Formats: sequence, C-alpha cells, structure tokens
Amino acid sequence: MILSHEHFMQMAIEQAITAGQMGEVPVGAVMVNADNQIIAQDHNRTISSCDPSAHAEINVIRSTARKIENYRLLSTTLYVSIEPCAMCMGAIVHARIKTVVFGAPDPKWGAAGSLYHLGQDSRLNHQVEIIQGICADHCRLVIQEFFRNRRKGY
Repeated sequence: MILSHEHFMQMAIEQAITAGQMGEVPVGAVMVNADNQIIAQDHNRTISSCDPSAHAEINVIRSTARKIENYRLLSTTLYVSIEPCAMCMGAIVHARIKTVVFGAPDPKWGAAGSLYHLGQDSRLNHQVEIIQGICADHCRLVIQEFFRNRRKGY
C-alpha cells in the first residue's frame, strides 16, 4: 500500500490538535522511514516541559534518533504541520533528514522557504528536500483558531 503525503500530514495535524488542547502552540510532526513506516510522532511541548527547544520537530528528531540508535536520520521524511523555524531546520540539517514536508508556511519564523532557506543552503554540509503546502489550509486553520481563541481568553 502506498501512503500519501496527505496521509502523514493528517497524522501531524492530529498531533497539532492534541498540542492545542494541552495549551501548547498547535504544531505536530511525524517521522517516517524510507518504507513509509512511522518511527515517531509528537507535538510542541515547550510550555509543559519548560523547554524552549521542545518543538514538535525536535521532539520527533530526538525520539527517532533514540529508536534507531543513530543521530544521522538518513532516508527519513519529516512531516510537520507548520514550516520549521531556524532552530528546527538547523537540527534537521544536522540530523541529515532527507525530506521535510510541511503544511502551512510561517511568514514570521519559517526557515524552510519563508524567511530563510536553510535546507537548501549550499554552504551547509547537507541539503534537505522541501515539499510545502500539503494540507496547508487545514494546517493554517488549526493554528489560526488556536490563536483566535487565545485572544478571546478561552
């Protein structure tokens, strides 16, 4: 069975929704291997863990590295509901993740095309394939509703 980018992005969206229900900024991520098997999935936990680095992408990278017992995550694809920031893209490059697939762009923090192009910077030792816009409307809606509700005081 061939699984689509949309399939894994829906899983990342589910993780994002879980984060939002916990009061975390709703970003979710899923890591799959070359055989489309899920290695790890998680969401933002910066608030609950009191850790500014506990973004969904970082949590999934850490979990994947532990599971495969290697910091080099070759031949993996990372699905994330929102475009990764500079910190996360730095970790993605260091981990040598093959592909990042994200939903909605992040014009304020995005480092996979919006503000910076860290994944394609030829000065770095690894370039990352970037696929954007998968389920973008749904990803955008999840984060917009979260912040809309926060502003209302819910």
